[in-house]
Amino acid sequence: MSDIPVTDPEAPDTPFDVSLRPPLFEEFTGQERTVERLQLLVEAAMQRGESLQHILLSGPPGLGKTTLAYIIGNAMGVEVRTTSGPMIEKAGDLAGLLTNIGKGGVLFIDEIHRLQPAIEEYLYPAMEDFKLDIVIDQGPSARSVRLNLASFTLIGATTRAGMISAPLRSRFGMTCRLDYYDAPHLQKIVARSAGLMGVEINDEGALEIARRSRGTPRVANNLLRWVRDYAQVREGGKIFGPVAVKALAMLEIDEDGFDEMDKRIIEGLVSLFDGGPVGLASLAVAIGEEPGTLEEVHEPYLIMQGYIKRTPQGRVAMPRAYRKLGLEPPKNAPQEELF
Repeated sequence: MSDIPVTDPEAPDTPFDVSLRPPLFEEFTGQERTVERLQLLVEAAMQRGESLQHILLSGPPGLGKTTLAYIIGNAMGVEVRTTSGPMIEKAGDLAGLLTNIGKGGVLFIDEIHRLQPAIEEYLYPAMEDFKLDIVIDQGPSARSVRLNLASFTLIGATTRAGMISAPLRSRFGMTCRLDYYDAPHLQKIVARSAGLMGVEINDEGALEIARRSRGTPRVANNLLRWVRDYAQVREGGKIFGPVAVKALAMLEIDEDGFDEMDKRIIEGLVSLFDGGPVGLASLAVAIGEEPGTLEEVHEPYLIMQGYIKRTPQGRVAMPRAYRKLGLEPPKNAPQEELF
């Protein structure tokens, strides 16, 4: 059997990031409805002495999917084994993972939408009946071996929920989507993280960082680390509002959370393509960035905030993009949608 591909799905994270993750539901800020549902599931399962049902967590990166998986494990008092979809290449890899999970344990698969279809087929009976049928050898000598597994909980995380196959999705008992955070919630997260880091910060400083964090706790913590370093070197180590503003201005991050690339996107869309529509590939070439990076990293925030819009004909600049650049929106600009 091959080596078991167990890894931390948040591999790029540093010990700094991991140490800031809340270990308990009570310390988790935001996503109130999701947290309430998960707490109820955990409490009911513990009262019955059963394993928790399988859970699918979806949403943009950096919102707390991995953190919630570990919190669930802590609440259940069980081990959490982690891996990611691309790491499971063969049935033997999956067997190695599942046979090493104790009763009631949690298997967390990050980017579960990237599982190979053949691996999904092996996963179905494991999720439903806690059995795994492995085919050994090939050709006339091939035979199937059935492995009995301890009852376990699979927690899947994905940033692309639409790419998960219907058969796999239907086997999750609970599906939770995590949404972007608002500034007050991020302010609490920044204040908590600063306390864990031993950094003095006031409400104004925490709010300045929160407002520029693109609705994402991971971004907020990364910006906090930068502001901490700036304050330590130039401002005596204390983070107040003006200090945070100067530190983030040095990173070219404005009050709306825009970085240099965000500004180049809307400037290119407005000045080079008259507000669009323009295809993704053309826009990417014009601003010197890869199409995939634009689509996956920058566009979600710009669309969420109403600066650009995807249409069948291409990307279009919204009135907010013109105003962001200090321009008057043209009369033929698409109207902002009201919700």
